[in-house]
Amino acid sequence: MFLSLNPSNPDTRDIDKVVKTLNNGGIIIYPTDTVYSLGCSLINKKGIAALAKIKNVKPRQANFAIICSSLSNISDYTASIDRPTYKILNRNLPGAFTFILNSNPKVSKYFDSKKKTIGIRIPDNNIIQQIVEALGHPLVTTSIHDEDEILEYSTDPYQINESWGDKVDIIIDGGYGNNVASTVVDLTQSGPEIIRQGIGELDY
Repeated sequence: MFLSLNPSNPDTRDIDKVVKTLNNGGIIIYPTDTVYSLGCSLINKKGIAALAKIKNVKPRQANFAIICSSLSNISDYTASIDRPTYKILNRNLPGAFTFILNSNPKVSKYFDSKKKTIGIRIPDNNIIQQIVEALGHPLVTTSIHDEDEILEYSTDPYQINESWGDKVDIIIDGGYGNNVASTVVDLTQSGPEIIRQGIGELDY
């Protein structure tokens, strides 16, 4: 299914279709504030297995991040966050960042792994924010491009549909995507460490 949504005011009926698909273990492609990404429900193991198969990895070995609806929601999936870490998150989210944080046991249960860390995103994109809020729990996320290369087919929703239409359940057209990935910041140590510089400029 190809859904064109108004970035400023997406139709709630379309949001409901997406949420129903995610709850049934479906895979979606959706816009963020960086590149278009693949996603599934965090609490649906069928969806996580399908997403891992698309990326050609085992679920327990997958390096997926999750999209949360708010800062308060993050603490449900991470170890205790100290004040300096919270300040960095608060200054930069929503935004084009993936923050690596120490996870709590709940995360390892979802991925059937001994996962000790988790990448957290809160994109500055109204469509995906509304989807995650309506879903009621995080979205597992991974970009559709290769790690070192972002091609036109991964930024143009119509070309994405041509390449991915038979591989996923819903492709959401939220306009032309960015061609620069998120900035990845490790917050598991004493201070922030930029692992990958992307579009986001970190405010310390």
